[in-house]
Amino acid sequence: MERLFLTTAIDYANARPHLGHAYEKVLTDALARFARRRGEDVRFLSGLDEHGQKVQQSAGKAGKSPQEFVDDISVHFLGLWRDLRVEPDDYLRTTEVRHKKLVQEVLSLLYEKGDIIRGTFQGFYSVRAEQFLTEKERLPDGSWPEIYGEVVELTEENYFFKLSKYQDWLRELF
Repeated sequence: MERLFLTTAIDYANARPHLGHAYEKVLTDALARFARRRGEDVRFLSGLDEHGQKVQQSAGKAGKSPQEFVDDISVHFLGLWRDLRVEPDDYLRTTEVRHKKLVQEVLSLLYEKGDIIRGTFQGFYSVRAEQFLTEKERLPDGSWPEIYGEVVELTEENYFFKLSKYQDWLRELF
């Protein structure tokens, strides 16, 4: 029997959970329960993303270190899942040792295979949305929509994954 993997987005730990967080988790939990009742082998995964600029900013505003902040916030997320009876098979926090270890192993392997390269990226970054924007998102007058908040031009040294190396395999797969 094949295993059914269900996963949710991992939520940012920059604030307490809200209805949007609950909606996705309750639906995924219901799907997992339904599949199990049909006899399927299900693995339901969820978690919390405890890294990023918003987490750092929220921690600073609270007068805490990022780790102290996410430790406090995670209690609220886990409490909500308990109250809603959402029961993932595994709940991963990105600050956990097991997560860090696996990420380091995978990235090291990819780097050794030449699948990760270093390069420069330049673009316009929305601090609020935590994403880079494209020219298509600009308004006709050259400004950015208010929804993006502060937009700054950044030039960064980054590591890139050579997805093109796998494009034929991916096309065949999908």
